[in-house]
Order: sequence, then C-alpha cells, then structure tokens
Amino acid sequence: MLRHQRGVWRYLRMLGCDDATADDLTQETFLRVLRRDDFVQHNDSATAGYLRRTAYNLLVSRHRKLGRIQTIAEPTLLDETWDRWAGKDLTGDAAVEALRQCFSKLTERAQLALRMRFDSNASRVEIGEALGITDHGARNLMQRAKQQLRSCVDEKMQIANES
Repeated sequence: MLRHQRGVWRYLRMLGCDDATADDLTQETFLRVLRRDDFVQHNDSATAGYLRRTAYNLLVSRHRKLGRIQTIAEPTLLDETWDRWAGKDLTGDAAVEALRQCFSKLTERAQLALRMRFDSNASRVEIGEALGITDHGARNLMQRAKQQLRSCVDEKMQIANES
C-alpha cells in the first residue's frame, strides 16, 4: 500500500488540493482502506484506481462538509487524465522526473520566467521588468516555454509507457 501513497497525493494535488489537504486526505484514504475487512488487492492498477476513487470521494465529502461549491470533473475523466499523465507509473514519479529533465533544457530566461510565475506568483509585468522585456514578451516567452515542456514531457512519457 505504501507504494501507492505518492500517487494518491499527486492525484489529490491534480484535483486542486493544497499540500496540507492532500496530506490529510491521503492519510484518510489509507485509513479507510485499512479499516475495511473486505478489501482485496487484486493488482496494482486496480488498487491504484480504488485508492484514487476513495480519495476523490473524500474530497467531495470535504467540500460538502465545508460548504464549498467547487466543480470537480467526473471520476472517469479524472482517471483518464491521470492515466494519460502518469501512465504505468502508479506514483507519477516518472512524469515528475521527465518534467525536471525537460525544464533543465529550457533557456535560463525561460526557466527564470516560469519560476517567477509559478514559484513566486509574479505578474507578467514583474517578469518582464526582471528580464528587460515587455509584459507581452514575458507572456510569449512563457507560452513557448510551456509548449516546449509539454512536448518534451509527452515524448518522454510516451517512451516510458512503451517500455
């Protein structure tokens, strides 16, 4: 079961949970499964799907309990998205490593722009000022960088899923 923990946590993050909520719901997911006397682990794929469905249901229950209205896609669509992203890797480690490798191939300017945007939540104007370009230039730079990342990661994941 422990080998599924990272996959459940990343799945919850994909659903929009912050780190702390993903931690709590991951723990609750495993507690729910361990408390079930009739749980049978047929194979890794089935177990991973069951854990994701349990985590999803816990998240929906949490939203209801807290009175939040938040649109979450249907579980089937989410599972398809997760399977496309993580592939055969139940934890998502391969996709994270692919992203890390692809990110390192970007230019320093593109890396800085994306770090400022996603790590520091900087605006396009702030990014443009830091790089000596306009905010539209910053937008274009980030769009190109994200497209390069997407293509590179897709290629690496396709290769990983074929082997």
